Amino acid sequence: MMPDDRTMPDDRIPDDREWGAFTEEAPWVLDRNAIRWLSPVDRLRTAAQAEVPRLTTPGRLPPGVRVGTVAIRLTAAIAPWVWRKKRGRYASAEVGRADLSKRLRMAAEALGPSYIKLGQIISSGEGLFPAELVDEFKRCRDQVPAEPFDVVRLTVEQDLGCRLEDVFEWFDTTALAAASIAQVHAARLRTGEDVVVKVQRPSVAKLVRKDLEAMAWIAPHLVGRIPVAALANPPALVELFAETIVEELDFRLEGANMLDVAAVIRDLGQDGYVVPRPHPELVTRRVLVMQRLSGFNFDDVAGMQGAGIDTHAVIRTGMIAFMEGAMIHGVFHGDLHGGNLFVLPDGRTALLDFGITARLSQERRLAFLRLMLAATTNNVMGQMEALRDLGALPRDTDLAAVIADLGLDRPPIDPTTLTGDEMVKEVQRVVKALLGYGARLPKELMLYVKNMVFLDGAIARLAPDLDLLGEIANISMIFATRHGERIGRDLGFDPRNMQFDFDSVKAGLGVDLETDSLTYRELQARRELIQKRMRSTRP
Repeated sequence: MMPDDRTMPDDRIPDDREWGAFTEEAPWVLDRNAIRWLSPVDRLRTAAQAEVPRLTTPGRLPPGVRVGTVAIRLTAAIAPWVWRKKRGRYASAEVGRADLSKRLRMAAEALGPSYIKLGQIISSGEGLFPAELVDEFKRCRDQVPAEPFDVVRLTVEQDLGCRLEDVFEWFDTTALAAASIAQVHAARLRTGEDVVVKVQRPSVAKLVRKDLEAMAWIAPHLVGRIPVAALANPPALVELFAETIVEELDFRLEGANMLDVAAVIRDLGQDGYVVPRPHPELVTRRVLVMQRLSGFNFDDVAGMQGAGIDTHAVIRTGMIAFMEGAMIHGVFHGDLHGGNLFVLPDGRTALLDFGITARLSQERRLAFLRLMLAATTNNVMGQMEALRDLGALPRDTDLAAVIADLGLDRPPIDPTTLTGDEMVKEVQRVVKALLGYGARLPKELMLYVKNMVFLDGAIARLAPDLDLLGEIANISMIFATRHGERIGRDLGFDPRNMQFDFDSVKAGLGVDLETDSLTYRELQARRELIQKRMRSTRP
């Protein structure tokens, strides 16, 4: 498959910037109506999601040899921890959780790509999973060995249907990065454009499907047996993982995600983000050729500030664009982390790796919109109704009972006024109540929360002295100005009657209602105090 000369740039502003958030310099110009690999995408996405129930419904019998391998690895990881815990060998509950987390991480690495990928998802879930588990699984992010180059060459040539040299003038034999599903290489097309080539590991699709079946069979047996995973709800976590990963196994879906997110960002008028162009011809199930961009690593604060980049503006743009994509279009990048975005020299942020992209149905987008609106107007029942409609609670849930059981109808308690024992008991009480009502974390909500957690950490690095209360007020005003009429039409109310409730925002942050400003440094100090008290709690 040779690139077509008609994709080469000319001297005018690229036509694709009319509809997509792309760079001014175009290695090729995209015409969505002429991209052949786009035609089967809707069918492929439907088929991928249809696989999930089959892959995650456990049968009566173990699904093949793989489940035995997984069971043996997990047993070998958990049994020593159980033995030590029963004999009181751990100095504290924290030490015990840290040891179990390390054992689970080592088991995941031994089991291969699917479990490493699961670990990577957990590692981005600060606040969703126990801190010890998150910290340990962060080690899975950059410790995946790359496939040998002869394997990469074979995959590329099989999918493109020609020799590597027929398409590429140069192809770096050393991977730029290697992850659980794929690895990326720098290259140059014979037509002269510098590109990045994403290549799927050759056997990963088959292995992932086997692993999902094994996970689904094992997960029910882990319920209530591993305290460190209690919040995760193993069967629900497997289902979430399956919904996330099945679409990553076909790079044509990722290419389509790139185009859709670029279109959403452009429609929203967000000039602070760009998306690399996928090649109009060189995208297949296992190979994705895209425009190569370069810039500052997202953690390189000194480099950005030295180049005159306003890091506060980078954060502000990220928060607004991310929320707008979810609330207005129901489409957003679902896997934000430091390796998936960098900052261009002009201050714009480039988004990378669109394998995980959230797509809210119209019903769920409106539910999500209601959830955000109810949160800013202190409408507790509205929040519960929206969560139910998002799939976080069963349809027949008694929402008034949930509110009463969780104490949401009472004034909020400042967590810094509680002892460690009191905080642990309160968390346990809330979790037990939620599980009793059949609560679960829908894929889209999980991805949104995970991204918010990433942005929270990004503020710590790029804008620690940002006034969070002032910024929330600023973003709310931007939303009201840009989208008030549309939101009013979607939800059937007059936006002029909406009253922003700052008390609910302050309650959500756990600060006194008299607080006028709150920097991230101050918020982080409060969190550290809370965590210190909880860690001091003995088993």
